[in-house]
Amino acid sequence: MRLIPYRFRRSAKLGRRSQVTSMLLAFAVVVTLVTIFILTALDRIADYANRLDDGRSRETTLGAIQTFEEQLHATLNDYAAWDDAAQFVYADDHEWIASNYGEMTVNSDLFDVALIMDAHQNVLMAYQDGHPVSWPPERYFDTSLPTLFDKASTTGGQTAPEATGFAQTETGVAAVGVALIRQKSGELDQPPQGRRYLVFARHLDREKIEKLAQTYVIGGLRFVQDGENSGHTVEIRNVHGKVLTRLSWLSRLPGDLGYAEVRPLVYCALAMVGLFFLLLFVSGSNTLDRLKADEAAARHLAMTDRLSGLLNRTGFFAALDALVVESSHRNEHVALLYLDLDGFKEVNDAYGHGTGDKLIRGVAAGLKALVGDRAVLARVGGDEFAIALSTTDLARVVDALSDHILGFFDEPFVIGERVATIGTSIGVAISPRGRIAGEELVRRADMAMYHAKETGRGRAEYYRPEMDAQREERNMLEIDLRIAIERRELTVVYQPVVEASTWRLVGVEALARWNRNGYGPVSPDIFIPIAESTGLIDQLGLFVLHKACETIAMWPELKVSVNISPGQFRDPAFALHVGSVFRKTGTDTSRVTLEMTEGYFIQSPERARAALAKLKQLGVKIALDDFGSGFSSVGYLRQFGFDRMKIDKSLLDALSEGTRAIDMLNATVALARSLDIPVTAEGVETEAQAMQLRLTGCDELQGYLFGKPMSVEEIDEIYRGGRRPRAVGAA
Repeated sequence: MRLIPYRFRRSAKLGRRSQVTSMLLAFAVVVTLVTIFILTALDRIADYANRLDDGRSRETTLGAIQTFEEQLHATLNDYAAWDDAAQFVYADDHEWIASNYGEMTVNSDLFDVALIMDAHQNVLMAYQDGHPVSWPPERYFDTSLPTLFDKASTTGGQTAPEATGFAQTETGVAAVGVALIRQKSGELDQPPQGRRYLVFARHLDREKIEKLAQTYVIGGLRFVQDGENSGHTVEIRNVHGKVLTRLSWLSRLPGDLGYAEVRPLVYCALAMVGLFFLLLFVSGSNTLDRLKADEAAARHLAMTDRLSGLLNRTGFFAALDALVVESSHRNEHVALLYLDLDGFKEVNDAYGHGTGDKLIRGVAAGLKALVGDRAVLARVGGDEFAIALSTTDLARVVDALSDHILGFFDEPFVIGERVATIGTSIGVAISPRGRIAGEELVRRADMAMYHAKETGRGRAEYYRPEMDAQREERNMLEIDLRIAIERRELTVVYQPVVEASTWRLVGVEALARWNRNGYGPVSPDIFIPIAESTGLIDQLGLFVLHKACETIAMWPELKVSVNISPGQFRDPAFALHVGSVFRKTGTDTSRVTLEMTEGYFIQSPERARAALAKLKQLGVKIALDDFGSGFSSVGYLRQFGFDRMKIDKSLLDALSEGTRAIDMLNATVALARSLDIPVTAEGVETEAQAMQLRLTGCDELQGYLFGKPMSVEEIDEIYRGGRRPRAVGAA
């Protein structure tokens, strides 16, 4: 064996050590460089993630502030564009104004300051936090209020007479809105100098900031104190661009959090660089996913209706536009179903907004179950819903869905201990292969929906081009009718009512007639529904009542009956208006009968009972009109205590069908007589009908056999001559 000298062995050992050292140094250098590169990359990723998150937080904060202002704007629109407000505010009904505006400011999340101002910016009513205040607006608000007032009062064209913005007040920063008080349709019969304006303010205090932070997932959102240097802020400016305050938030630093998670692994396991990069990638991905999820959640919240959980109007328009574009590429049709609830206002008025909100949620849940995930479903208004879908089998899918929706509303809604019966009218518009834009599609569906309501409700109606002309004609009719009512150009005619046993004239029914300037007579079947849908029925009905009361003074022995619309009956002040007419005309109220149809008594029994009690205190009689044409419930005949029942013409027309119809007529009259309710039969056209009705037990008759609706002079001739009305009718 060859021996190696010690020195050489030592040198070899030193060489190997030197190589190992070099390798370790090289590895250390490599690891250090890799570590530096990794840490540098991580630092840059963390910084980028932090900046990206801060940018998202800034956009979300801006969106939250904008939504805060838009919520005030929506509330302002609801309270200003209101038929009741247009009536009571301009009538200076201070009790109503204080109840519906002033007292609503207490503990309200919608507005905490409410003012009513005239066209010269004089304050007519001012409330803050539920109490009247006397501070002048120019002292309480900064110069933003006059600017907003000028903008709202000078707005014209297609823009609503409203303006909103932020302003500095004595108590902080608030979203402020000014709107012209007008009818829901936008019409207002007040001169510019006589107009009234509604002012709402909603203060942005610490509590509301905390709610915004919770709703929009913005950590540590707060006001920035004067002189404080905060890195991330959003400015709130008034309408003149002046900075009122700044908002700041706590940066979540998602990048730093991710960095802190992976840094120990880098220090403890440099040999696992690959695994480290994998963990880094996963951590970075999770961070970005979380940011995207936060952004998606905020966007979803901004486009979601808070009450129903469905898309709101903004979200629906965005989804509809996307659906139209997608359908045009796929060569599919887009169908839009626009729903408006029939009878929802009556439920809301009768049971309160809490029950109305539950009903909206129930309707939304039912519609969601019907359409599933195959369509876009949204709540686009107070009681309006929209459904958009794309399909190639248009007629079958849309008709089937419409039938299912109408069938869904056939069943009553059980809300706690209450039962609400409502319906819906559906307007359908089609975009063939996506060629019709979303905005136009909504306009067409909305028009078709109104046509469905006007032609019977509880049905679906497709848009047709001629509806545009019909809408224009209807708008012109409404304008002319409003002018005719204001100028008292309508006339009142009277149809004879005779005693069944003698055919002697005992009363008349007052009916409105309209001879439209330049067009000729307009059927009541046309202008009465227009008056009811536009709120003109209040003025029209009181005009007919006033004219009838003046006229019957000529005929002391006759009674007069006047039809009352459900629209009038819903007015809480209706009994006061009727009493005012009686006082002005000096009418013996026992000679007056107000005729009402059964529908409103079914929908709102409690309110109907209270309204009837007020009317009966005036001494008038109440008749149930058109009995036999609708529900015909024995229960409400007993509970409402009607003074007279009028049999619908449909029961008379059925007499030619045989004994079954006669038995039904006998049973109807016997029912009324058992309740001590006298009976009038209307629509009598033949002597055979009159004789049968006399034998059945009707005590009064009315119809063309005894005369069509006549002028005052014709009735007076019958009355003065002591003749039977039949003679004039036969002539």
